Amino acid sequence: MPSLTLKNLPDDLLQALREAAARERRSLTQEIIHLLESALQARPKGSTRPDVDAQVAAWRRLAGKWESDVDGATEAKRIVGKRTAGREVDF
Repeated sequence: MPSLTLKNLPDDLLQALREAAARERRSLTQEIIHLLESALQARPKGSTRPDVDAQVAAWRRLAGKWESDVDGATEAKRIVGKRTAGREVDF
């Protein structure tokens, strides 16, 4: 049977996996396989990217509805200025 190695797994995620495995009386490997199978079965058939498709549909519904009292560059700076710490944004 093939194997898979996960690298750079966040500590808190690993701990959550270990706790879930213990709760369900499974090995860590069995729990990960179970979660992967469950996630894949939950995806809608025929859609390989349900999250992306839903986001694109939402953006299309919103397209052209934004109203602002300033130009686009100023509005973009306002939005970026209100962001929480996270990944960097290039302009």
